[in-house]
Amino acid sequence: MSYNSPYKIIEKNYKTKLGEIDIIADYKGCVCFVEVRARNNQVFGLPEETILKKKQLQVSKTALAYIKQYRLEDKSCRFDVVSIRGVDSPDPEIKLIKNAFDLDDRWR
Repeated sequence: MSYNSPYKIIEKNYKTKLGEIDIIADYKGCVCFVEVRARNNQVFGLPEETILKKKQLQVSKTALAYIKQYRLEDKSCRFDVVSIRGVDSPDPEIKLIKNAFDLDDRWR
């Protein structure tokens, strides 16, 4: 069985001195900065709940560096999260959260 995703991965583990973005992808002309979080259980909460304001700020700064580096100021962009629960189970639950957070107001 084949799966055609509208996401086209541009880069994985993009790193700068400001931080790292797990996946940068194109989704129908929109640049998506994707943070991936995984947990085996919910003892300490859901995977997506671990992306606190500090991490959002770091991803925002790193995304802006990427946008400037590749001159993508005119492209639409968003921040998505992939949440994986039961990562070691035979049937993990994978959830995509589009527009999970906004660019920090300080960087607009």
